[in-house]
Amino acid sequence: MTESLTPGLSHQIRQIVQQQHTADAFGNPGVEVFATPALITLLENVCGECIKPFLREDGFSVGTRVEIRHLGATPLGMEVVAKCEVIEVDRRRVVFRVEAHDGVEKIGDGTHERFIMENLEAFLQSTREKLKQG
Repeated sequence: MTESLTPGLSHQIRQIVQQQHTADAFGNPGVEVFATPALITLLENVCGECIKPFLREDGFSVGTRVEIRHLGATPLGMEVVAKCEVIEVDRRRVVFRVEAHDGVEKIGDGTHERFIMENLEAFLQSTREKLKQG
């Protein structure tokens, strides 16, 4: 699992800002720019993709902490590039430095933490137990 997952590992993904990624779509009418929730999702996704090759066949990861600054507005149609770098690995806990650019400026940066999970069905069963408690 995490034996070969070490600090310095990096990854990037690209996304074109579309209507569903705008602040307008997230409930801020008329604000047709890349929304903060969409930025956070993109940064979480780049981190998840980064470590996916290091997981067991039935393994997955979940986000547990997000510390993001949204620094610049990006309009519809522009491409956003999200980058991550692993900065810490502590057993199942992986911490990333993240940033995003839109081709003109850095639009976001921060850190993200994910935990590696071994068994999806066991994880989902434990969450279903909450229904019985509530």
